[in-house]
Amino acid sequence: MKTLLVSEVFPPKVGGSGRWLWDIFSRLPRNQVIIAAGDCPGADEFDRSHDLQVVRIPLKFETWGILGFRAARQYWRRFREIYQLAKKERVRTVFAGRILPEGLLALALHWRTGLPYTCFVYGEELNSSAESRELTFLVRKILARADRVISCSQNTIQLIINEWGIPPEKAHLLYPGVDTQVYVSKPRDFEVRAELKWGNRPVVLTVGRLQKRKGQDTMIRALPAIRARIPDVLYAIVGEGDERPHLEALAKELGVKDSVEFLGEIPNDRMLHCLQQCDLFTLPNRQVGSDIEGFGIVLLEAQACGKAVIAGMSGGTAETMSIPDTGAVIDCTTPEHLTDVVVEWLRDPARLARMGRAARDWVVSRFDWTVVGEQANRLLLASSNV
Repeated sequence: MKTLLVSEVFPPKVGGSGRWLWDIFSRLPRNQVIIAAGDCPGADEFDRSHDLQVVRIPLKFETWGILGFRAARQYWRRFREIYQLAKKERVRTVFAGRILPEGLLALALHWRTGLPYTCFVYGEELNSSAESRELTFLVRKILARADRVISCSQNTIQLIINEWGIPPEKAHLLYPGVDTQVYVSKPRDFEVRAELKWGNRPVVLTVGRLQKRKGQDTMIRALPAIRARIPDVLYAIVGEGDERPHLEALAKELGVKDSVEFLGEIPNDRMLHCLQQCDLFTLPNRQVGSDIEGFGIVLLEAQACGKAVIAGMSGGTAETMSIPDTGAVIDCTTPEHLTDVVVEWLRDPARLARMGRAARDWVVSRFDWTVVGEQANRLLLASSNV
C-alpha cells in the first residue's frame, strides 16, 4: 500500500510549494510513496538524479473550474490517469498538492474509490477562489470531504477555520523546514562577490517569482531615495515571471537601472551564494486583490544564511522571523517605510551582524529539518498508516 501525492508544482518546476513538498516527501520511506507530478522542462533529467518514484502527468490546467466542455474534458483525462495509477500501485491515501486542481482530482478519486485524501493549503488560492462562485463552491466541497488540511502558516489555518468553516481538529500546521547544513552563514567572500559582479557594493537581495504580490516594484520605487543616501547600493533580484518587463521599464523610468540586477532563474548553488553574500534580504510583499504571500520559505533560507530580513505585512511572513531580533515586517504597499528601514540597517553593519547571528540561531532551533521532519513524518505517516 502506498501514499500518493498529486502536485503540478514539483521540482524542477520553480515554486516554494513544490520545494516544500519535495522536502517533505523525499524524507518518507521510498517503497511507500509515489508522486504524480506535473510535467515540465528538465523533468527527465531531474528525475534521474533521485530515487523517488515519480510519474509525470500534464497537470497544468487552462482553468480550475469544471464548467464547459474543454474544462470538464481536461479534468476527466487527468482523473483517468490518476485513477489507473492509484489502482495499479494499490494506493491507500492521497495528498493533494493544492486545493485546485489537485484537490478536485482527489475528491473525484474519493467518490470513485473511497480513498481518503488530505489537502495542502497555502492561503493565496483561498482568496483567489473566493472571487468566483464556481471555485468557491468547489473549494468548499473539497475541504468538506478532506480527511485533513495541512498548511504552512498559522495565518492560513485561521483563514481556513474562520472563513471556510473547517473544524479546528481537521486543520494542521506544518511549517516548512530548512537544511541548515546546506544553508549556512559564510563570511564576505570577495572572489564570490566578483563572480556575482557585486564587488564591494552594499547588496539588497530579493528571491521570488516576479509577480505583483512579491513587491519587487516597491523596492525599485524605493531605490532613488535609498541611493541618495547610499549611492553605491545594488538591488539584486533572483527569479523570473510576467512582471519582468514592467520591472525593467520601471527601473529605467526612475533612473536606477544601474542599481538593479536581474539575475533570472539561477542554479541552487548560485542562489545560495547570493543569500550568503548579500548584505540584507527583503521580500517586500503586499496583498494584491486577493493574492497574498502564504509564508515565505526563502525568508527562512536567508536567515539560515545569517541575514537580517524585511518582509511585507501580507499573509504569513511574520511567522518566519523573531521580530525584532531577526527581522521586521513592515507596510510595503508604498516605498517610504521600506526606504527608511533599508537605509537605517545598511548604515549599521554591527546591527546587521547581530541580527544575522540571531537569525541563524532562530532557524536552526525552530525550522531545521531535524526538528520539522519529525513532525512531518508523524503527521503524514499517521494518516497513511505506512
